[in-house]
Amino acid sequence: MFQPADDFELEYLGGDVIYGRGRIAELGDRLADAGIDRALVVCGSNVGANDAVMGPVREGLGDRLAGVFDETSPAKSIETAEAAVEALRTANADAIVGLGGGSSLNVARQMSALAADGRSAADLLAEAEADRSIATPDPDGPLTPVAVVPTTLTGADLSAGGSLVVMSYEESPTNQPVVASWLVPPTLVVEDPNLYETTPYGALAGSAMNGFNKGLETVYAAGGSPVTDATATHGLRHLVAGLPDLDSDHPAAVNRAVVGMILVQYESRINVIHAFGQALSRRYPVQQGVAHAVMAPHVLRFVLDTVDGRQRLLAEGLNVETAGRSDEAIADELVATVESVRDSLGVPARLRDIDVISRDDLTFIAEYVDGHGVLPAAPPGLTVTVDDAEAVLERAW
Repeated sequence: MFQPADDFELEYLGGDVIYGRGRIAELGDRLADAGIDRALVVCGSNVGANDAVMGPVREGLGDRLAGVFDETSPAKSIETAEAAVEALRTANADAIVGLGGGSSLNVARQMSALAADGRSAADLLAEAEADRSIATPDPDGPLTPVAVVPTTLTGADLSAGGSLVVMSYEESPTNQPVVASWLVPPTLVVEDPNLYETTPYGALAGSAMNGFNKGLETVYAAGGSPVTDATATHGLRHLVAGLPDLDSDHPAAVNRAVVGMILVQYESRINVIHAFGQALSRRYPVQQGVAHAVMAPHVLRFVLDTVDGRQRLLAEGLNVETAGRSDEAIADELVATVESVRDSLGVPARLRDIDVISRDDLTFIAEYVDGHGVLPAAPPGLTVTVDDAEAVLERAW
């Protein structure tokens, strides 16, 4: 069995990525090297109350810790981000450390741009009410540097994107949420498997399919390259090896999962699966990874049945035998392998198993999928109509 390196570093999107057990201890020194004096930690209440993760982060920051804002939530609301910006100013901090799961890392990046944008939460809400959309943000001032320290497997750590919910679907006249989104590349990413192990298994497993799907989608996305083919397929190999054993006492499983998640994020090209997962997670209080877990096999089946989904390259990443087999047989085993990885995590397998989701809303969800901004990266030749999306959702029900 292949083994990931004990530690490594790389530069990505202009920032440093460092991996290895215990490397959270370098956080303060790394920020100092970037000219940062005071950092506000942004996280959720569970992470903020978890000494197993907060202790090493506090020690790593040392006297550069300016304060902790522990009020993020999966809702990723504009009001939460605005409150975090106020905390940043009150603490007189010159950097943000996003700590925890995808929602916290998202809010940390987005609040940096919100602080520079010049519009308040009330301004953005008024804009959403008038136009049913948010004009492309154009921050007036410099962005506050953001470091991210992930503790779940969402694959949100190397991302520059994200969004904040300005108007929920309940408030929106279109029955769809209205979001504001900026691009804020992280200055520093600290990938320490010790911190992932502080996360309760349910939350860790629930996040995993979000990142796993980035590897699947990058392989068949439009606009890929031999480099993304290599990183995505090798990342998938690590994830297929590590995810099924996350609940064991084998640190190697966590190491493989974290390394795999780093690899599949490299110039990832999210598209169809993410359109479905985000349509569900933005409408309901559902962890995005759980939404992805339910939808991934059904969306993958739709893709492979409709266009060339690069089955044989996907098979390399998912350890599926291809010699002497038809594309149809390979596709069947690819879908079964994705289901097997999903089922090993103990997450829901059907939409009906998620209590908050209503079957009556499937058309609204399908309409959101149809207009999703990630679909231009879908495989060449693939279109997703409302009817297509609703049929996939029905199969997932």
